[in-house]
Amino acid sequence: MDDLEKQIAFWRNSAVEELEVANELLTLGRTRHALFWAHLALEKMLKAHVLHQTKQEPPKIHNLSRLSALTNLEIEEDRLKLLAEMNRYNIEGRYALMPVTLPDANQIQAYWSRVEGTLQWLHNQF
Repeated sequence: MDDLEKQIAFWRNSAVEELEVANELLTLGRTRHALFWAHLALEKMLKAHVLHQTKQEPPKIHNLSRLSALTNLEIEEDRLKLLAEMNRYNIEGRYALMPVTLPDANQIQAYWSRVEGTLQWLHNQF
């Protein structure tokens, strides 16, 4: 395995690990924190794709929409919308400038399913 493959594997494995943490936080009722870690999981998987496709270190940005645009992936509109929505949880988690309305207990399950589905889809694109 060459260095590039090792770096890609690192990003991919880290993404899976971050989602595991997000799931644990969600189980504990820590929705805001879970969404932050879920964003991080998506970010890392997208960075793996950027590295895989460009053979260059991904930019040090957190915007999922911008990262997805750096890939050659044909991402369906619903997934692009989710990536854009998830950006708010990264910003709120890092800076807490404005409180973000979190999905309620009924909404979070459907939302979480979209997050996990998108991450799995990204994983399967390698």
